[in-house]
Amino acid sequence: MTPGNGRFPLTGPIRTLGAVVRPDPDLPAVLERLARYCRGRGVDLAVDHRDRSPASDGLAHRDLRVEAPDLLVALGGDGTLLRAARLVMERDVPVLGINLGHLGFLTSTSADTMEAGLDRVFDGQARLDRRFTLRAEVRTLAGRIRGEPHFALNDVVVHKPGTARVTPLDLVVGEGDEEDEVGSFAADGVILATPTGSTAYSLSAGGPIIVPEVDCIVVTAICPHTLAVRPLVVPADERITVRPLDPTRGLSLTVDGQVAQELEPGDRIVVRRSGHHVALVRFPDQTFFGTMRRKLNWAARPPERS
Repeated sequence: MTPGNGRFPLTGPIRTLGAVVRPDPDLPAVLERLARYCRGRGVDLAVDHRDRSPASDGLAHRDLRVEAPDLLVALGGDGTLLRAARLVMERDVPVLGINLGHLGFLTSTSADTMEAGLDRVFDGQARLDRRFTLRAEVRTLAGRIRGEPHFALNDVVVHKPGTARVTPLDLVVGEGDEEDEVGSFAADGVILATPTGSTAYSLSAGGPIIVPEVDCIVVTAICPHTLAVRPLVVPADERITVRPLDPTRGLSLTVDGQVAQELEPGDRIVVRRSGHHVALVRFPDQTFFGTMRRKLNWAARPPERS
């Protein structure tokens, strides 16, 4: 597969298809249709073993993190797609999002048009939209890494769980002799987002929309207790360190809204661009701005007055 960001052809035969699913009233019928489609194409289908449920009875179940398929389908919404992406981002497996919900900004087709979308993939009409990811480490005061590193397609969030109280944070960009302190501020937390994640939590917190091809990281404070703090766009190759300034207030690290790690006094969070990419399946008639207009109602014209 071609390295780097951008859109590239989806090449190579698809002999195995994996599925990551979320519970949904329509899931049994959708999985039955997917199984029927795969049989017709002569493709082996397996559901990730973590998603075993009555809806997937009769289908094969495998650990798709270990036995990576040629194509991974996420049946659900954006949260399901993010979970699917983390399963295979180290294996560079294409991910096709099939929306079972309402928004599904990252998904490419709906359950109603699933077979037509798959036809386009198998018939060579799809493209791969490669998105970079973030690597987040929790480091102790002594500089040791606490636990395993986390990887995010959307965002890394440092926040105060539970009570609605602001907490002081310090932000540093760079490393070694080139460390540069951005400053300190009090807020409910801070979001470090990729361009892919700029349309998610960061957008809700007042951050800018970033076109996916732009190599940058967006730093957005959550409800800052000052008018002087605004979203910050940092080059993607910079290292960003978030240091809590009040050791008495427990903070949490959340990755793509799903993975959480509690921080201990003295911990700091180091975020940088990772070496992994996620290849999202797209179709030639799908554009970023078209998706913004359709799903976010971006720049919609007001109704004409009579």
